[in-house]
Amino acid sequence: MTVYLYIMLGAIVLLFLLSGIRIVRPTHRALVERLGKYNRFANPGFHWIIPVIERMFSVNITEQMVDAEPQEIITNDNLNARVDAQVYFKVKIDEESVKNSQYQVFNYKWQIVNLARTTLRNIIGTMTLKSANSERGKINLELHTTLRDETLSWGLEIVRTELKEIDPPKDVQETMNKVVKAENEKIAAIDYATARETVADGEKRAKIKEAEGVKQAKILEAEGEAEAIRLVNDAANRYFIGNAQLLRKLEAMEASLKDNAKIVIPEGSELVNVIGDMAGVLPLDRKG
Repeated sequence: MTVYLYIMLGAIVLLFLLSGIRIVRPTHRALVERLGKYNRFANPGFHWIIPVIERMFSVNITEQMVDAEPQEIITNDNLNARVDAQVYFKVKIDEESVKNSQYQVFNYKWQIVNLARTTLRNIIGTMTLKSANSERGKINLELHTTLRDETLSWGLEIVRTELKEIDPPKDVQETMNKVVKAENEKIAAIDYATARETVADGEKRAKIKEAEGVKQAKILEAEGEAEAIRLVNDAANRYFIGNAQLLRKLEAMEASLKDNAKIVIPEGSELVNVIGDMAGVLPLDRKG
C-alpha cells in the first residue's frame, strides 16, 4: 500500500512539474504573472512556471496586418466613397513595449482598426473625390503619422499603411470612365492629326525638293543650249562673214559670165584664188 502511495505521489509531482513547462518561440516574447501580478519577462527558450499560481502570456512580435474594413465616407464634394485600408504593425521586442501591448491597451488589433477607420474619415472628409484619388500617397502618410503617434504608448511600431481602394458610387464611376475615355480619344485624335501634319509637311518638302531639281535641270539645259548657240554664233562670225563676201563676188561673176562676157581678172586677185580653191586647182606661177 505504501509503495502505491509513493508511486501516486511521484506521478502527481511529475505531472505538476510537466504542467509548468513552457516553451517560448523565437517569434514571441512572454509575460509571466504570479497571482494576477506581473512577475517576469520571458525570452525565447525553455521556461518553467508554477502551475495554478503563475500564468504565462505569449505575445507575437512579428509583423502583422489588420484590415481597416471597407466603409462609406462622404467627401468634401458630397460624394460617397467606399474606402478600405490595411495597417502593418508589430510589437516591439523590449520588455517595456511587450508589457504596454498587454497592459496599456485592450486588444490592440481591434483598437488599430477603429483608429484607422476614424482617421480615414477625418482625412478624406476634407478632400474632394478627385483629390483623394490623386493624392493617395498623402493620405497614406497622414494615416501612418496619426497611427504612429496614437499607438506610441501601446508598445507598437506602425510599419506602414496601404490605402487599398477609394471607389466612388457606381454612377459617378461610370461618368468618370466616360470622361477618361473622352480625354484618351482627344489625345489620340491630336496625336493622329500631328502625325498627319508631319507626313504632309514631309510630302510638301519632298515636292519642293523635286520642283527645285526640275528647275535646276531646266536651267542647266537652257544654259547648255545657250552655250551651244554662242559657240555656233562665234563660229559663224569667224568663218561665215568673210566667205559670204567672196560668195557674193562669185555670184556677181557668174551673172557677168552668163552671157559669155569676157572679164579680165588681174593675176593675184583674191577672186582667182577663190575660184581655184573651189575647183581644187592652184594658179600657175609665171616664169621669168
